[in-house]
Amino acid sequence: MRLTAHGVTHPGNVRKSNEDSLLSDPGLGLFIVADGMGGHNAGEVASRLAVEAIKGFLSLSHDGQDFTWPYGLNPSLSFHANRLMTSVKLANRRVFKVGESRDEYTGLGTTVVAALIEEGQLIVAGVGDSRIYSHRDGKLDQITQDDSWVATVLARDPGRDEASLASHPMRHVLTNVLGAREQLDMDVDERPATEPETLLLCSDGLHGALDDKTLEKVLSSDDSAEAMAERLVKLALERDGSDNITALVVRIEA
Repeated sequence: MRLTAHGVTHPGNVRKSNEDSLLSDPGLGLFIVADGMGGHNAGEVASRLAVEAIKGFLSLSHDGQDFTWPYGLNPSLSFHANRLMTSVKLANRRVFKVGESRDEYTGLGTTVVAALIEEGQLIVAGVGDSRIYSHRDGKLDQITQDDSWVATVLARDPGRDEASLASHPMRHVLTNVLGAREQLDMDVDERPATEPETLLLCSDGLHGALDDKTLEKVLSSDDSAEAMAERLVKLALERDGSDNITALVVRIEA
């Protein structure tokens, strides 16, 4: 299995700072996108801390050397899925503690989506409204769930048109983010990685600007991961660009 990946992040057409962070590490099989929030550039701090903490634990536990499991083990998950779950919970604790340490970091938090590809398995985790999409067998699927008010409403009323919520004052409210609470509730999903398969990890600045049809058209092409990521960000800038935009494309090939 061969992994090629490329990430692009852009502040957008309106904002002066970029509070998104990303990590692309094919050697570790780890890919992350985080979208920070908070005043006084705290969002940039939060997203960077989260990415560093996740990578730190996964690097430490990669070779199976001695390390502690501060949150225990979930017997229903594989060893590598437990690694990812623990790393995200450690990241939450780190962001939460920094948020408590300084008054100007009040409201510190970040979304995060992470994909770990290890021993032929694809393991994903998500908190907030950043997303991971998969394109395989000619079909695009969102493989993480949004933690948002809109997602909650649609889950309770599956027949409701999402477009009817587009102007609702609660539409941007998140129900779960890293760093908001000392304890984090989250899910980790795992399945075999397929060959070929293309993954897209992105912040809401990208998926809020581009519909599924556009995403599918780009991800179904024979372009390189770099060309896809560059193309997606360019399209998002042209169609909206009011938020920070991040796209990280991962191609899984035989």
